[in-house]
Amino acid sequence: MSLDLETAQKLIGHCLEWRKANGLKPLTVAVLDQGGYLIALAREDGTSNLRPDIAQGKARGAVAMGLGSRALFKRAQTEPFFIQAMNGLAGGSLVPVAGGVLIRQDEAGPILGAVGITGDTSDNDEACAIAAIERLGLKADGG
Repeated sequence: MSLDLETAQKLIGHCLEWRKANGLKPLTVAVLDQGGYLIALAREDGTSNLRPDIAQGKARGAVAMGLGSRALFKRAQTEPFFIQAMNGLAGGSLVPVAGGVLIRQDEAGPILGAVGITGDTSDNDEACAIAAIERLGLKADGG
């Protein structure tokens, strides 16, 4: 299975529904494929102009490193020079904080892509992505 535009748009819709139901601040949601390429992005009214880059950076870091961005955050705390080097190799596009969640068909399956969310706390961004991924019957890995 691979992610397509229809699935990416469903993920975004589920994220925005979950955000509203849980009272989060307006969000920006990016869905990337397994190669780290953007499939779909939504930026809600009231979010800043840097949010699309942040959302993509969270998801891109997860795909590029094969780890949810929460794990990247933990690694940045214990091995800051490694994460700094990886961010340098990625042209500064990795955002190693919670909110970048890998998507898999099942726990043992390959990475299909990632959802990156920004706009609320990193914990809430991650919870929103996980809820949307799981609503589609897919496996979420936030790290």
